[in-house]
Amino acid sequence: MNDMTRRTALANIALSATLAYGREKATAFALIGNRPHNADYIRTAFDKTLVKESGLTIDYASDVRQLDADNLNGHKLLIMLRDGMIYPDGYGEGRGGRNGAPAPVPIESVPPLPKREGEGKAVYWITPEQGKAVKDFVAAGGGALFFHNTTYISPHNEDFRDVLGAVTQMHPPIRPFKVKILNKEHPITRGVNDFVVTDEQHFVNYQKDPKFLLMQSVNEDGLTFRDLGTSSAEGWAYDYGKGRVCYLAPGHLITALWNPEYEKLQKNAVRWLLKQT
Repeated sequence: MNDMTRRTALANIALSATLAYGREKATAFALIGNRPHNADYIRTAFDKTLVKESGLTIDYASDVRQLDADNLNGHKLLIMLRDGMIYPDGYGEGRGGRNGAPAPVPIESVPPLPKREGEGKAVYWITPEQGKAVKDFVAAGGGALFFHNTTYISPHNEDFRDVLGAVTQMHPPIRPFKVKILNKEHPITRGVNDFVVTDEQHFVNYQKDPKFLLMQSVNEDGLTFRDLGTSSAEGWAYDYGKGRVCYLAPGHLITALWNPEYEKLQKNAVRWLLKQT
């Protein structure tokens, strides 16, 4: 091998290493997916609306341990669609169906499956360090786009709750409801009409100033949930330190995420959070 060939080979190796290990971070870091919310449908939805149609680049993660200061560093936007629970010892014997429903067929195993002490028990995963990492990221100028069931993380971390601005009050089964736009002058809602989705209507205890509310959910069939009535806060946005926060509640089904009016909201939210509008 002559010197020129050797130099070319070394350059190609260096280039390959750069591509493999030195790739520039995407604009957004997205933590997605949990037991009843498969990461694939979320990624498919975001890839259409936010990546292909809006030009956003996203580094996806589904392991909650990846939410830390190091992984957030270098990104401009945090996206989250997942709840606050993991099941490290499994979901429970005979409960292999969707949302913990019984498995479609009896579970047989030869030899028998070993019994695990914590089987079927949820563990709340967020740590004080992770909550602080989210708070520091946004306060320093980052954007945070929270979807759907992230309100289930709030009860277990004060820093995260302060950034998100709400705590879950649970939800009824999937059913149609209307999303009504409350503030049509905000950059996120400008040009967006009221719309109807079939989804989980999440009820929340909203804890920030009412002036930041963008929309509310209303069950126009008069169906209530517990003693909370037919309506709840459905979305909001505000400045937080040097950064910005937006929460949008629909997201259990891909059909909700792809509602044309809701797609407008998501795209507008990304632009606002990145301070492009």
